[in-house]
Amino acid sequence: MPRRNEPTERLCAVTRETRPIAELVRFVLDPEGRVAPDLKRRLPGRGVWMTATRATVETAIRRKLFGKAFEATAIVDPGLADLIDRLLTEAALGTLGMALKAGQVVTGFAKVEAAIAAGTITGLIHAREAAEDGVAKLAAAMRRSRRLTSRQIGRNEEKNGIPVIRSFDGAQLDLALGRSNVIHAALLAGRASESFGERLVALERYRGVQALPMPRTDGHSMEAGTDADPQDTTGS
Repeated sequence: MPRRNEPTERLCAVTRETRPIAELVRFVLDPEGRVAPDLKRRLPGRGVWMTATRATVETAIRRKLFGKAFEATAIVDPGLADLIDRLLTEAALGTLGMALKAGQVVTGFAKVEAAIAAGTITGLIHAREAAEDGVAKLAAAMRRSRRLTSRQIGRNEEKNGIPVIRSFDGAQLDLALGRSNVIHAALLAGRASESFGERLVALERYRGVQALPMPRTDGHSMEAGTDADPQDTTGS
């Protein structure tokens, strides 16, 4: 949460709209004058804030707005938009790994199917390359379950009120979960799995997809990123 007297909103340097910091990305200049994304909002120096979507970042690059916003020479890597996507993807997968360590992720078809039958899952994950017969069998298992709660994350399909997430390939899931051949996984209720949901919302939002915030375990909804600790109070 922001510290006392820290702003919770900022002005987007591209759209000139004031938005919650959860919907923005902060940029700073590194010692060589290169534009660097500061997703954790902790890097020193003047911050420039922009709406956290690929379209906004690409507009800033195309219109050469970074130099104007910083009022200084700003070197922009042409792959900046891709870098942010990669960092957001890594952040989401990192929290997925933390959810596994917290016991809030199960993997493997049989374990996922059992969790669905028990009505304990809050999200279903398939690798992008998952075979359609396995996906269909788990979808049928969710239709049979009557104890599943309503959630939605980004563009990912929703079945019986449960988000079905296909944002990652098997190699990404293997690396995040420290296992081989992860094709199907399920999220179980808990703060760690909700943190993954929040980071996934941020990733989907960046990619231009309207997403709903994940509920917290205390019953309150929370936008992705609002638990971060913004440091800069002087940037635009």
